[in-house]
Formats: sequence, C-alpha cells, structure tokens
Amino acid sequence: MARGEGGDGRGRGSARESDSAAPALTTPAAAVGGLDADPDAALAASVGAVSRYATVNGVRLHYVEAGSGPLLLFLHGFPNFWYLWRRQIPSLAAAGYRVVAPDLRGYNLSGKPRDVRAYRVHEVARDVAALARGLGALTTTLVGHDWGGVVGWHLGRTRPDLVTRLVVVNAPHPTALARELRRPDQLARSAYVGFFQLPRVPERVLRARDFRVVERVLRRDPSKPGAFSDEDVARHKAALARPGALTAMLDYYRALPAALREVRRAARVPVVSPTLVLWGERDRYLSNRLLDGLGRWVPDLTVHRYPAATHWVVAEEPDDVSDRIAAFARGR
Repeated sequence: MARGEGGDGRGRGSARESDSAAPALTTPAAAVGGLDADPDAALAASVGAVSRYATVNGVRLHYVEAGSGPLLLFLHGFPNFWYLWRRQIPSLAAAGYRVVAPDLRGYNLSGKPRDVRAYRVHEVARDVAALARGLGALTTTLVGHDWGGVVGWHLGRTRPDLVTRLVVVNAPHPTALARELRRPDQLARSAYVGFFQLPRVPERVLRARDFRVVERVLRRDPSKPGAFSDEDVARHKAALARPGALTAMLDYYRALPAALREVRRAARVPVVSPTLVLWGERDRYLSNRLLDGLGRWVPDLTVHRYPAATHWVVAEEPDDVSDRIAAFARGR
C-alpha cells in the first residue's frame, strides 16, 4: 500500500515489501488533468518524456519515461533528481531504448518515509527492482551516478537476473571505499558524510540563503562552465525545497552507519554482469584510487576515464556519456 503524506511531505513507517508485490503504475499526468496536474509534467515533456507515478515497495515513486525498446533505468544521486539525465533521456530514446529515470525515494516528487532505516541501500534497491518489474521488464541495463551508482553496485551483486548490464558513473564500489577510507585522502574527501550525521544542522546549512551551498557546488565543481545552467540550478532548488525532501535526502547518509555490516557482507559477492565504469578523474569527493583492483570484484569490467572531468561528468560530457551507454547496452 502507498503511504500517506504528512504535512511535511514524508510518509509514515518504513518499506519492507519485496519486489514480488505487483506495483501500481499510473497514467501520465497529462492524460488525466493536463500538464498542470503534475509539477514535473512540462519539464518531462521538454526532454521528450512523460511524467508518471508507481507505487512500489510501499513507496510512491515518480519517474519519467521516453522511447520504446529494451529498458534503460537511470538512477541519480545527491543532490540531484531525475533531471540529472536531461541530456541522456532524449538521446537514448532516439537510439531505440525505453528510458526510465525515477526520482529515488525521498527525492523531488517521490514518497518520503520518515524512518531513517527506510533509506538503507537495500530498501532503495527493492524500489528499483519492483519498478522494473512493474514496467514489465525481465532485464534491464542499469545506469547509476553517485547514490544511484551505489544502488547499482548493490543490484549488480544481488540481482544479476535483472541487471544484465551495469553502468556506474562516479560511484564507489563498497569494498574499494572501505579500503580507501583507511587513507587520509579519501577520509578527508568524505568528511561531509560525518557532518550529515548531525540532526537538523545540515538541513539549516543547506537551506540557508536559498540553497547557496548546493548552488555553489553545481556552479563551481564542474570543469566546464555552464555544465549546469541557471535554469538547471533553479530546478534543482525547486526539487530540494519540496516538503520533507531535504531531510529525506540526508537520511541516505544517516542510514549508512547502521547498514555498514550488511553492505560489507553483500560486497563479498562479485558483480557478474558486464559492467562499464565512467569516471571523471577530477572528482572532489572520490579518489581515483577507488578504481584500483576493481576487477577483483567485477570480473567483466570496462573502465573509461575522463581526465578533465569531475564528479559531474554526466553534465560535462553528456554526448560522449550517452554514446558510450548506448554502445555498451548494445553489447559493443
């Protein structure tokens, strides 16, 4: 069942259903009440997509969909939403794929459970698996950036029947991350994760001055000026400002300590599906050493490095990223 939404936009309880429960997929907003019926309907239409909703794993997920053909699932990370993939959606749809990009639970228009435990990686992974099943897909190529990539690593290990090809963009394999966190360099890069463990304070800092910190990240981090336009930044701010969204997004980080043992156990299982890693080498948050020895846990691995790109390679090199995803999904 779908959770109700409280006054702050966050549903009550935590999701525990498996993807065996039949998801409830809705008709597009434009079909039931015009573009104004859904806050993101017009935005989705601007990239050739339709805005839809599905109730999966006890949470109502928002997603956009474009094209037809084999399923490509795109998962964003922090502090983005489905719109991170704005350049990939029309390109991959035109290449003959059914492109689906959800807002992960807690983000933008998706449901926002109150319990921090609801944001553990395995719960988010269940959402994605259930969404794929609800879309009628037996298999998918999964593409994930940042937290979306972390979820991708998890599903690549635990659901090789579903994720037959995996693309990870600047997201650490958990075993490599555990190793590198013993080094001062990665520990310093990850210092913000410790700050995010605090109650309420991170919300106040991120919300201050109209999300000035997030705006600075999107404007100054990328190696290419304008990778995120003024309009892109404004849309990210609107998604962050939705009731309950900021706390839910931070709860991904707050759920990490309790989930570490589970993550370590799962990390011992290799990813057997063909995997492509796209990596911006000037990432402020992730050391390039995270790629060292990755083949031990991912036997069928291809790595493409972007020496001049950062954590935001999806926005810095959108055409090349799209082309490489399309070729990889075709088995090339």
